[in-house]
Amino acid sequence: MAQEEGARLGVGGARGAPPGRAPWRWALALLGLTAALSWPRAAGGPSRRHWPVPYKRFSFRPEPDPYCQAKYTFCPTGSPIPVMKGEDVIEVFRLQAPVWEFKYGDLLGHLKIMHDAIGFKSTLTGKNYTMEWYELFQLGNCTFPHLRPEMNAPFWCNQGAACFFEGIDDVHWKENGTLVLVATISGSTFNKMAKWVKQDNETGIYYETWTVQASPGKGAETWFESYDCSKFVLRTYEKLAELGAEFKKIETNYTRIFLYSGEPTYLGNETSIFGPTGNKTLASAIKRFYYPFKPHLSTKEFLWCLLQIFDTVIMHRQFYLFYNFEYWFLPMKFPFIKITYEEIPLPNRHKILPGL
Repeated sequence: MAQEEGARLGVGGARGAPPGRAPWRWALALLGLTAALSWPRAAGGPSRRHWPVPYKRFSFRPEPDPYCQAKYTFCPTGSPIPVMKGEDVIEVFRLQAPVWEFKYGDLLGHLKIMHDAIGFKSTLTGKNYTMEWYELFQLGNCTFPHLRPEMNAPFWCNQGAACFFEGIDDVHWKENGTLVLVATISGSTFNKMAKWVKQDNETGIYYETWTVQASPGKGAETWFESYDCSKFVLRTYEKLAELGAEFKKIETNYTRIFLYSGEPTYLGNETSIFGPTGNKTLASAIKRFYYPFKPHLSTKEFLWCLLQIFDTVIMHRQFYLFYNFEYWFLPMKFPFIKITYEEIPLPNRHKILPGL
């Protein structure tokens, strides 16, 4: 089980978000089909027309529920972020390797399903460090819930957190991925970044797998943004640029998993849908939708559930999304789901106006 302290910054060592209580075999199959999920449209909740829906931040990180078990302990060798001397020169490295590389080697690298992190090296001490952000209870639990018989509502084991630990595993990052210098900063800048990381980690508590858009084309409306390892890296780079860091001119690509749908419909939260006065028809539909994604399936059950997913997503073009602890209906559109490995440039140094 991931301990409570694992949710805080400083308990380290991921290898590309390994699988856990809810195995990823259904997710990989779903990706391979290039298709996604959903169920019938239902009324309820206020109409929202401001897109994308902002990711909700929180005032504190809740203690993990004991039910949520991690097959691989979150951040097992973590340590607090050190305070660097102001005059120190810190090298900043881009780190990227295939998801689950520790178990499957470069298998997912061929599909460009990559995990991102950041490395740092102190010139004064010679010590280096790794910083990354990933799921406490593995990706399956962050993407789909558990349907517990004793509970009316789907039960989510969804938290993500930052992990900082001493050392950079050169072989892990170089063999099938990337380890490259992208910037050099001062110890003072590093300390300011560390303060920001702690605040970001305390308020951004849950993982979001999907980016939801109207279509694959450029300029398409984005309904929901993902919140994952790569987004943490991008936020950190942007903060460093804001603090004056100047990045090298190199190409940087990131994995993104898209769902494509028409304009989403807001359905409500757990209380309004599954509570005593909730919408029983909608509640039943949502649970039916999530049922095929349950963990620990036999081969026969898995194949049957895969057919159900295909029928729901491809034939009926339906998907229920859980975002900001609220449910949304997505009227799915071709090509339904797509994995991309696209360039997102390193940020430009922010110019500070004289006298400010």
